[in-house]
Amino acid sequence: MFSVVKSFSLPLKVITPKFLIIGLIFFIGLSACANQNPTPVEITITATPIPTTFPIRTPEIISIENSPLKKSIIEAGNYLVRQQLPNGELAYQVNIINDDRAYAPSDIRLMAGTGSLYTICRVSDDSKYCNAGDLALSHYLENLISNPERFKGICFYTNGGCALGGTSMTIDAIYKRWQATGNLTLEDKNLIATAIDLGYFIISMRKPDGGFYHSFDPHFGGIVDENYFVGTFNGESLVALLQLYEMTENDFWLEQAHEINDYMIVQPITEDHKHAHAFALLARLDKLDKDDITYANEIANIIIAGQVRSLNPVNTSNSTATKIEALAYIGQAFYLSDIDSEWIEREIQTFITFVSARQLPNTNCNFEITDEMIEKYNGGIFSSCEDPSIRIDGLQNWINGITAFLEYKSMIGAK
Repeated sequence: MFSVVKSFSLPLKVITPKFLIIGLIFFIGLSACANQNPTPVEITITATPIPTTFPIRTPEIISIENSPLKKSIIEAGNYLVRQQLPNGELAYQVNIINDDRAYAPSDIRLMAGTGSLYTICRVSDDSKYCNAGDLALSHYLENLISNPERFKGICFYTNGGCALGGTSMTIDAIYKRWQATGNLTLEDKNLIATAIDLGYFIISMRKPDGGFYHSFDPHFGGIVDENYFVGTFNGESLVALLQLYEMTENDFWLEQAHEINDYMIVQPITEDHKHAHAFALLARLDKLDKDDITYANEIANIIIAGQVRSLNPVNTSNSTATKIEALAYIGQAFYLSDIDSEWIEREIQTFITFVSARQLPNTNCNFEITDEMIEKYNGGIFSSCEDPSIRIDGLQNWINGITAFLEYKSMIGAK
């Protein structure tokens, strides 16, 4: 079995249920940010040498057979590559009717889109998507910053702060590149060292109650924004820590993931596609307990209970794609845990039909689709009849969701 250099493992005995104090390498001032008027925290950091070489595991890959759905995600990849700029930047959003691109882009969503290019590279076995992914990853890695005197690790800086989701999505992109290539270097960059430093930042953002602060200001002093919250960030961070565990086989990351999951499964149920992804990873890399299975089942029930409303033409393909992703990962988690999952597949197919009707050249909105529109935007998925815009998050959720569904189909077909 693969293992990261054991001397690099962090001493778990110093982790308490309330505060995470990991040796001398994590900053200890986040608790001061729980005040109504947080003040800058003085941080004392003792430098910890990071190994310059790491053994590399061979990723576990689930093969996917050729099918119309596989072709659909490859066409989505063709759209991403066709729209990519020479500097690596991906198209964020464009209106297919008037070609308007005047939208404020989210670098976090664009990093997530970068990861989806590597998924398509893996599924298609075509290096052009990995090449496009490398071009994009090199571009967005410029957002990473470090300052050992003010915060631990590396964070993804955008729009004036370090949002937790940007750091998690960077680990996700590195992980998906590893899945596609088996490689953890990019030009002169040691991506596993980068991913581990990103993981340190995630852990440093833990709250005393077990959850996370979602945004950190790395400027003078360094404080968290207690009022900033994004519904997917906890799940994204949980997934990122499990991905770190899979790449390194360092039990520290799995222990952290279990602590976070224990916190999450007592929170109110939502349509959390990222938590669903984490359940699939836990089922494959470790195991699910009874409470995990109950919670995953409730996520699926909430998604399915809203099916009629979700499929209303005024609703978006972007949000519906996340439902496919959630249900597909829950299907994987249940199958790997020897729990009946066949009922989930029927529900997934309904949502697939809805989103497929909005992947160009298809349209269920009575738009006139011209040859010029097809040349520009074929393979893109527009949001709704009221908002005919292709957006990066809708595409990457479709790519992730359909890939997870086709992997699930391969898993149950191999039994």
